[in-house]
This record gives sequence, structure tokens and C-alpha cells, in this order.
Amino acid sequence: MVNYFPKYFSNRAMVLYIALLLTIPVMFGHPMYWYWWAFGVIEVCGFFYFSNALSQTWRGLNEKKYEKLIFRTSLGIRVAYVLLSYAFYLSITGVPFEMSAADSLMYDSVARDGADRIWNGTFDPSSVFWGLDLSDRGYPFYLSLVYALTGKSVIVSRLLKALMSAYTVVLIFRLANRNFGLDTARVAAMFCMLMPNLIYYCGLHLKETELLFVTVLFIERADAMFRSRSAKLKDIIFVFLICVVAFFFRAVLSYVLFLTLVATVVFGSKRLKRGGKWVIEGLLILVLGVVGYLQVGVEPITQDEYDSVQEIQASNMQWRSQRKDGNSYAKYASASIFAPLIFTIPFPTMVNIEHQQNQQMIHGGNFVKNITSFFTILALFLLLFSGEWRDNIVPLAFMIGYLIVIAFSSFAQSERFHIPALPFELMFASYAITHFKAKYKNWFTLWLLFIFVANIGWAWFKLRGRGL
Repeated sequence: MVNYFPKYFSNRAMVLYIALLLTIPVMFGHPMYWYWWAFGVIEVCGFFYFSNALSQTWRGLNEKKYEKLIFRTSLGIRVAYVLLSYAFYLSITGVPFEMSAADSLMYDSVARDGADRIWNGTFDPSSVFWGLDLSDRGYPFYLSLVYALTGKSVIVSRLLKALMSAYTVVLIFRLANRNFGLDTARVAAMFCMLMPNLIYYCGLHLKETELLFVTVLFIERADAMFRSRSAKLKDIIFVFLICVVAFFFRAVLSYVLFLTLVATVVFGSKRLKRGGKWVIEGLLILVLGVVGYLQVGVEPITQDEYDSVQEIQASNMQWRSQRKDGNSYAKYASASIFAPLIFTIPFPTMVNIEHQQNQQMIHGGNFVKNITSFFTILALFLLLFSGEWRDNIVPLAFMIGYLIVIAFSSFAQSERFHIPALPFELMFASYAITHFKAKYKNWFTLWLLFIFVANIGWAWFKLRGRGL
């Protein structure tokens, strides 16, 4: 059994990335600006080099020391990135926000108004959050409170994100340790600590970091609850409250969390069901009732939401193909294409596309996911054929359920919407790595070849679809 991330994988992944970075501009032109290259090299080489080096250096640490070290290091990396990205955005855009920052600027504006109203005692959600769906009011409300307490400080709000993200790494460590043991947990925490996509959102005014924290906290606590000999009422109420909070960040996420509980009761092993099953079933009914009331009684479902998922997705892709600077080939995308690749996409943007600077900035992180998804898929096969999947049903049900929703949505290729599932994908990838056998090496080599061809094809698709 392997208890670290082998150099065999890390070296080959870095070589493949450099090969793509050099090959794509030669084949198609339109090279990225040098600073996107720099971000990508740091993201890819930083992840793979330190995953190998640190997982070997730290593997002898006991559970408590490792948890403290992983938290401090995760926090240090994220704080450094928050400060770096703040200065970088100021130099590029003139404001501490990313390029094409429509959502970030909207949240900032709403929170500033909310903070003013909190200070003068006139805070009214119906006026402050006018135009926002009920399921999109959680983050601006949270940000309003932060602004009210910090004098509308952008940098402090992002430092809080760094703290939240670092603790999320600790939660993944605990979850992986409980499900797969200490060796897998060490690698999983290392991956989450270094994953560029998880670090990236600490430097933005988007809700992904907070959304991810709520998600991981729910899964970690729900897993602990199902594994306990007798579920305590306070633990059950806490899990229930997290599910309700998730609704106010993203409604569909709360539904998937709820269905995760249902899947655990139905499919989980007896070892997972022994913790107060009747109380948990009562919780499920309570959650269903509250979420149903919020969706139907407070925020009614519109007729459009009853349309087929396929029609909604097709319509959105048609719009993407026809809009200004859009890709004319986007209309051919569908769930039949996204679903088989859902663990692997999005592919990185490694060519210079106007108005896609943010995608170029995080292209290295997307490449990392392209590689680690091989291990995630391998883990699913290993768990399925061994029959152990029932013992890990809580994180497994959420990951698969959420990715199925994404595959049939309009956002399958949007990196941002994959974030809630990403730590769990990395956790299962870590399981495959620690249970890797020599006979799987040829599969990994074939996977690298596939990623090389797919990324070249993706670059062609992005340029050709825009007539470039």
C-alpha cells in the first residue's frame, strides 16, 4: 500500500503540461500572455512537485500533528495568494476585482448597501436583496455582515475566505481518515491544500469558498452522525441547519445534500445505519418539508422550471453559440457529451481568447483536475468491485449526485460550478493512489495520451468556433 504521492505520477504530469504549453501555440498560434503562463506553471508544478515531496516528508507525522501542520500551511498559502491576487488585480484592472467581474461587483455592491443599512438600522432583506432569488441571498447577507464589522474591507473578507478554506482542508482530512484511514487522509488533505482551484476562489468576491465550506461541513458531520452508535439530537439538528443554510446559497445544492441523506439510509451498510436511524428518518421528513416550503411557498417554481432539462441545456448552449465573442460550436454540446467526461472537465483554456482571462488564469488548476480525475475514476471501480462503496456512501452519494446534476445543466463546462464536488473527487483520487498497483500503470499512460489529445482538440475547438 502506498502512503504518499509517487514521483512516477507527478513527473509525468508536469512533463505533459510543459509539452502542451509549448505545442498548442506552435500548432494554433494565439499564445497566452506571459503572466498566464507563469500562473499555470506555478499551479501545475507547485501542485505535483509538493504533493510528492511533502507527502513523503510528512507521512511519519501522527494524526494530531499532521492536522495542525496541514491547517497552518493551507492558511499560509491562501493568505499569501489573497495578498498576491489583490495586488495583481489592482495592477491589471485598476480595482481589486478580477477581469469580467460582474458577479463579484454585484455582490460587493449589494453588501455595501447592506452594511450601510445595518449601521443605520434600516436593514430590510426585501429591499437590500431586491432582484435576487431566495436561494442567492445567503452570500450577500453574510458579506453584508462582514462589511458591517470590518468597515467594508475587501481584503479582510478575503482573508476570512482563506481561513474558511484552510479549515475545509482539515474537514476533508477528518472525513477521509474516517472513511479510508490515515494514509489516504494525508494524501487527500495534501491535494486539497495545494489544489489551485480551491486556492483561487479565496482571492475572489464570489461565494464558492463559503459554499464549499458549508458543503464539506455537512458531509463531514453527516458521515460522523451515521457512523455513531447513537445519533445525538444536537448533532442531527446541526446537520439539518447546515442543509437549510445551503439552500440560501444554492437551492439545487441543498436538494443534493438532502438526497445524500436519503441514499445513505437506503443504500448504506448496517455499520452506517446504526446511529439512531429513526431520528435520521424524521430529519429527512423535516428537511423535505422545510425545503419544499421554501421552494413552493416562499419562492414558487415557475413554469419554465418544469421544462425538460435537455431543452434548457440546449437553449443555453444555443445562446452561447450566438452571443458576441461566443463559440459557434457550443450549440452542439449536450449532456451526452458532458456526462462521460464529468469527472475530468473542464479542459484548460491554453490559448489567448478575448474576455476569457479568468479561464486562462486558472488553466493550470483545470489541467491538474484532468490528471487527478484518472485516480477518481479508478477509485470508483475499485470500490464498486470490492463492494466497499456502501461504507463510504455519504461522500460518494453527494459527489455522484451533484456531478449528475451538473452534467445535465447549462454549466457542465463551467469550472466554477464544479467546486462543491472537487474536494471529494480529490479524496477518492487519494484512495486510488494509496491502493495503486503496478498493473494500473499502463492505464495511467493511456490516460496521459488521452489528456494530451483532448487538450489539443479543446484548443482547436475554442479557436475554430470563434473563427480564429
